[in-house]
Amino acid sequence: MPEAPEVDTDKLREAIDEEIEKEGGTLLRTIALTTAVFAALAAIASLKAGGSANEALALKTEATRLQAEASDKWSYYQAKNLKATVTELSRNTWIALDKSAPAELDATLAKYAEDQRKASDEAKALERERDAKSIEADHLMHGHHFFAQSVALLQVAIALGAVAALTRKRIVWIGSVLLGLVGGGFFTWAFAV
Repeated sequence: MPEAPEVDTDKLREAIDEEIEKEGGTLLRTIALTTAVFAALAAIASLKAGGSANEALALKTEATRLQAEASDKWSYYQAKNLKATVTELSRNTWIALDKSAPAELDATLAKYAEDQRKASDEAKALERERDAKSIEADHLMHGHHFFAQSVALLQVAIALGAVAALTRKRIVWIGSVLLGLVGGGFFTWAFAV
């Protein structure tokens, strides 16, 4: 049986490694590293964007519940106002008939006035709490927008990194890095707002 020609695989491997180095092996490793960093930042920014949006929605839901409670208090206030008006009319009827109004009418009017004052105070407190929750939710949504923009820019930077790796074009990688840095800037800024 004839022997097959022996191929020196060590020399072949060295030749391939040299070609990779010539063709941009260092560039490929750098692209891989920056793309990995951008991917990690994008993952964190995505989590923060989702978390801040969820928290803002929960706060808006709480604000809506508080508004419903405040509306109930204002309805109670109006009901007591109507009862006070009816009681006042009854009292005025007694006076029109030149008779003294029963003492319990004055006590009832005083009770209705106190109930109205309490309802008004409670409704205003609920509205203040509602406004605070709504403002906090708006603030969270403002930060969410920066996280979302960061994710978008980082994803484009990652895509450009892949194109740079395939084409071995340094200019495309530089574009990827620039977009990634802008995305990282949005990511950092989102923590500041």
